[in-house]
Amino acid sequence: MERTVNAPGALGLLSRLRRSRAVRSVLLVLVCAAAGWALHSHWAQARDALLDLPPWAPPAAVLAGAAGLAAQMMAWRALLAGLGSPLPRRVAARVMFVGQLGKYLPGSVWAFVAQMELARDHAVPRSRGAAATLLAVAVTVATGAAVAAVALPLSSAEAARHWWWVLAPAPLFLLALHPRVIAWGTGLIARAFSRFHSVTGAGPLDVDGRAVTAAVSWTLLAWVPLGLHLWILTWAVGGDPLSSLGPAVGAYALAWTLGLLVVFAPAGLGVREAVLVVALAPVVEAGAALVLAVLSRLVMTVADLAWAGVGLLASRGRREGTAASAPGPEAGQAEESNRRT
Repeated sequence: MERTVNAPGALGLLSRLRRSRAVRSVLLVLVCAAAGWALHSHWAQARDALLDLPPWAPPAAVLAGAAGLAAQMMAWRALLAGLGSPLPRRVAARVMFVGQLGKYLPGSVWAFVAQMELARDHAVPRSRGAAATLLAVAVTVATGAAVAAVALPLSSAEAARHWWWVLAPAPLFLLALHPRVIAWGTGLIARAFSRFHSVTGAGPLDVDGRAVTAAVSWTLLAWVPLGLHLWILTWAVGGDPLSSLGPAVGAYALAWTLGLLVVFAPAGLGVREAVLVVALAPVVEAGAALVLAVLSRLVMTVADLAWAGVGLLASRGRREGTAASAPGPEAGQAEESNRRT
């Protein structure tokens, strides 16, 4: 029989840290500061170009980017529900969007750990939180490569030649989403977490096939507004609205996918920009493509921070409402007095 280990090493430390409100507050401040620094640096680079845009373009691009992020959240929520831990939309939004601010710190592990720990606050075992996040990444990579493989060869041949090694295996990535392959992957995750049962609450990880289908559908839907935010910006800087649609959607799908695969780059920094400059070359000049890459980064950072702020405010409002509706000691004494009379 395999011996169960009780919270050793990093997981044991994680279990203790998550109970410390001070530590969690410090971590939240750190990730918000990192995201704020990213916003400041991108604003400094894109300020002049942003001021030259039509007034409608920046808010329209932010709304499109935020809509894409919302669809990605729904995909993650569907996977979590399929694993047996459904969350209300409001809670899922808070967990995902606040946790995802960790991606602005170097290394992708911070967003992963933050999301897993925030989900743990709502009785989601770490094994399920980890599995849902890893599956969401797999779905994003597979669908992103597929969208880029369809769009870029028709609209940006140079980008398709440059990153053929990502586009060519796109059908294999989609096959990897087959229920049997996913069952094998979740089995590996369950075995990895089973050694730390008392910390993770690990158990069988059986994801429902309908949940995977829902996640794929939501993620495919997400690429539409995510690509549209870049298309709006391209149109605003003078690109042709018809010929730039395909490159914008395909370029952003590929840029996001490669940004996920380069795990040491905070939020894919540098990787996305390199892809966008090459992929947008057929529709705008090289200088304008570089400006668009920076503007896109600024827009998506604003969308990230906006969703995280909404999540935090919603959770605070819910806590205050719960506290206000809870009977205090005076109410209890009055009720006892009424019963006696």
